[in-house]
Amino acid sequence: MIRHLVLFKLNEGVDRDDPRVVAGVAAFRALGGEIGELRFWECGWNVTDRPIAYDFAINSAVEDREALVRYLEHPAHQEGVALWREFATWVIADYEF
Repeated sequence: MIRHLVLFKLNEGVDRDDPRVVAGVAAFRALGGEIGELRFWECGWNVTDRPIAYDFAINSAVEDREALVRYLEHPAHQEGVALWREFATWVIADYEF
């Protein structure tokens, strides 16, 4: 199994209630039910106000590297990524467990 972790930081001046952010969150929340390669899917907002904290997180898992590639290339994933590019930056970690 491969764990796929993504941490998002909203761009300066962008708030959670920005309509673009609301659409981006909805797109990512839906992925768990849309992409068959996903074996585990959860996402949510950070609940602390620490300065080094990121704003939004995705924690997911797929079977293997091939499934990860299929997930990353899936049109629904690509649509969500395109939305988030408008208002955030992110870091990613993929590891086997």
